[in-house]
Amino acid sequence: MLLRPLKIAAAPLLMSLSLSLLAPAAHAAKLATPTEQLHALFQKSWDEDLARNPLSASYYGERRYNALLPDLSLKGGDTDLGRVRQRLAALRAIPKAKLPPVEQLNHQLFEYQLQEELDAAPFKLYLEAIGPRGGVQTAGEWAESLPFETLEDYRNWLSRLRALPRYISQTQALLQQGMAERRVPPRILMDRVQSQLRSLLVGKAEDSTFYKRFASIKPSIPAEQAEALRAEARALINEQLLPAYRSFEAFFSQRYLPACRETVGAWDLPDGEALYANRARHYTTTTMTPQQIHDVGLREVARIEGEMDKLMQEIGYKGTRAEFFNWLRTDPQHFFSDPQKLYEAYVLKAKQIEPELPKLFGKLYRTPFGVKAIPDITAPHTYTAYYSPPSLDGRRAGYYTVNLYRPEVRPKWEIEVLTVHESVPGHHLQIALAQELGELPPFRRAAGYTAFVEGWALYSERLGYEIGLYKDPYSHFGQLSYDMWRAVRLVVDTGIHVKRWSRQQAIDYFMAKAPKAEADIINEVDRYISWPGQALGYKIGQLKILELRAMAEQKLGARFDLRAFHDHLLGAGALPLELLERWMQDWVSAQAARR
Repeated sequence: MLLRPLKIAAAPLLMSLSLSLLAPAAHAAKLATPTEQLHALFQKSWDEDLARNPLSASYYGERRYNALLPDLSLKGGDTDLGRVRQRLAALRAIPKAKLPPVEQLNHQLFEYQLQEELDAAPFKLYLEAIGPRGGVQTAGEWAESLPFETLEDYRNWLSRLRALPRYISQTQALLQQGMAERRVPPRILMDRVQSQLRSLLVGKAEDSTFYKRFASIKPSIPAEQAEALRAEARALINEQLLPAYRSFEAFFSQRYLPACRETVGAWDLPDGEALYANRARHYTTTTMTPQQIHDVGLREVARIEGEMDKLMQEIGYKGTRAEFFNWLRTDPQHFFSDPQKLYEAYVLKAKQIEPELPKLFGKLYRTPFGVKAIPDITAPHTYTAYYSPPSLDGRRAGYYTVNLYRPEVRPKWEIEVLTVHESVPGHHLQIALAQELGELPPFRRAAGYTAFVEGWALYSERLGYEIGLYKDPYSHFGQLSYDMWRAVRLVVDTGIHVKRWSRQQAIDYFMAKAPKAEADIINEVDRYISWPGQALGYKIGQLKILELRAMAEQKLGARFDLRAFHDHLLGAGALPLELLERWMQDWVSAQAARR
């Protein structure tokens, strides 16, 4: 799971870093070549969108906006949507046919992203401005993408916290608008948010998550200045933040929570069927219908069940698959009792994999990655692990972030496959390589098409066999279980949001098909409920990459070079699947033509 920048609840969600064309530049653009016009547009767009979204700017490593927060007002969102339309027109005014091939691809991808935003705008996704994995209740985690080295860094964090009450108030306004339009999330998810909010309502500043960075200030800050920072932080938290959160929690518990839906599927939202079809297209970057995706999932589930049964026979297990799953979920030999031991196992596995990468890749990343624990406030409500990318400037490493909450439900047999997916050769390798493509404009280096990014990470799980992993039969079963997990997603996600499955029906289906712990399965199903369509990208992307590899192997025969295949597949950064297919077909044709 790739952790992207926090969703900014403005209308529309400008997560693709949209374009900017300022009026004074119009005359100058007429004198420039089409390529120069295009790159001027790219740079102005990037700069303006960083200013519009300071949280994303910090995430990408741009420090100029570390003291600021976004404007979540509906008026600001309307302005953004107008800009998208203007920029799309400006982009289309640049003669694409006069651009060289690489710039034509840049043009096409920019247009794709802008059109995606316009297509999503009618569904007002920004009105569901809070959820178990993100919102004002997790604002303390914003500090993870900030530097804390100088006095200015600490003052920036204070300034951002000072702006937080306004941000909370704007979030409440969005939720109120959502109530008015019946665009509200399922109540069962918001019950989790209520507990998160209440955990913030501490009695004194020193116990607040927002004070954490001031409790241990860097020794390079003079003691007198450090104490002044602490005093200012205590006053700010006590006098502004805690009252703002108490007021918001009261609104949330007394008004918003009772207004939330008892149903769980997107079908029960205004334009729910069209909304889900849009999200399916967005996350898979295909034109597949929900029914087609559901059918793919059923086929994959059946295929993987056959592989699981075969492995159980090889192991010599005599019981049923359900009994085997229960044994894998419950037998103490499969778990660590100590969170620190679990953490050390993740770290060790990541470092064991790295030296094997040259077997699969000719080009490797320069940016390092580390391993750290998921923060306590979100750990009970979130994934087994996720990946946080490095900053684009290379000053912040990537992180494989693991869940140490309740180690007794986090089995040893998933450590290898999980590490391959979230660190290398999965997310870190692909994303670090993309960010290091300095010849590409920033929007390309930061692109995050789910079907490509998560499809690659799921494909990478199978690469574990090619670097000597999964020798233990239970680790082998772990790989099959993770493949099954992503196949189940296709069935469950479409089941919930189109076929009107209940939450319990989705949990029961998942439990019957995969041996993941029940606590993880519940978190997963709730994730699919809160994030319609996102989970579809993994398996659809993996299947496309496997199809492209099979095509290359068949056409090139003995001349197929796996390292070269991987290098080219990753060499343009993330791409929508249709463009990825064309990119790889052209490469295979060129390789076949070589003597």
